[in-house]
Amino acid sequence: MKKDMFGEPRILKLGDKEILFVENNKMKIARSPDYNFNFNKETGFFMRWGKTMDDDPDFAPAPEILDIEISTICNPGKGKNGGGGGCSFCYKSNTANGINMSLETFKTIFDKMPPVLTQIALGIGSLNTNPDLYKIMDYCRTNGRTQVIPNITINGAQLTDEHADKLASLIGGMAISHYDDDICYNAVKKMTDLTDKKINIHQLLSEETLDDCYRVMNDYLKDPRLEKLGSVVFLIMKPKGKRNNFHVLRSLDKYKAMIEFAFENNIPIGFDSCSAPSFLKVIKGSEREDALSQVVESCESDCFSSYINTEGRYYHCSFTENEDGWKGIDVVNCEDFITDVWNSPEANDFRKKLYANVEKDGCRSCPIFNLDMD
Repeated sequence: MKKDMFGEPRILKLGDKEILFVENNKMKIARSPDYNFNFNKETGFFMRWGKTMDDDPDFAPAPEILDIEISTICNPGKGKNGGGGGCSFCYKSNTANGINMSLETFKTIFDKMPPVLTQIALGIGSLNTNPDLYKIMDYCRTNGRTQVIPNITINGAQLTDEHADKLASLIGGMAISHYDDDICYNAVKKMTDLTDKKINIHQLLSEETLDDCYRVMNDYLKDPRLEKLGSVVFLIMKPKGKRNNFHVLRSLDKYKAMIEFAFENNIPIGFDSCSAPSFLKVIKGSEREDALSQVVESCESDCFSSYINTEGRYYHCSFTENEDGWKGIDVVNCEDFITDVWNSPEANDFRKKLYANVEKDGCRSCPIFNLDMD
């Protein structure tokens, strides 16, 4: 590597691993005998490989992605699922009463992250809840040790012109959860008029919301507000939440029909890693299998991604919070994140369970929730 082209190389000690790491304004690059990546900070393009280009490591020596919840206060607005009581299907059971993560707590956590962190996704309910939101986002971009361009998921309500301008100047990308057509689509339109960064829609996929999934796709084809939408990203429902009475979609035929509808109509779609096993079943044997299987990432929890809640506790993912057998780990007061959290007995135990659940195609399947389609 040429120093003048890539920046100053340095050796990072991550647990018992040593990584040669180089960063400049455009790239983050990591090299070691069995773990390597190239990450383009401008486009989000990411390549990972192990001992060879055909080898994919089982897990990274440090998280590549951090999902961090900075508010549990949510009031999605006037839509059919809106109101202070929150959405009926919310797996976090959030309401208008909740807590915020302070800027100081965020700084304490973020400062423990190693420089190899490539992406951070901020979880917030309503935009007007956490008064430190933009200070948090700015800190992600300007902190001297680990600089990351933040992404954020919002519900679309309270997206004033002032919020939109500020977000457009700070984000690497954004997802807008679809609870109400007008709230969501107007938010998409407002953001895509301001920035060329990718703006996606997050759409819950369940037995009860399958018609909504089709409606959003059909609206993409005809509603001018969605003309510059990045993708419709389907999030498979997990059976979690005190007031959630929705059901996991179990029919692979229904799921396949939905995916094929998107393909046939050139609708840009994506999905969460929880959906990977079912998606791979859908494309198996098709002309798209070779190409699409290369970009499918199954469960990343404790392997490549991490989650921390508003109280500063680490869980394997946001869905394992408060599940039996998982206590979470205090990140705020830990001495070394890699040793005390990423390589902790609890994280290693989850990895073992995850890899004990690997399917024939090599896809990691959730060891906590049964999400199978057949």
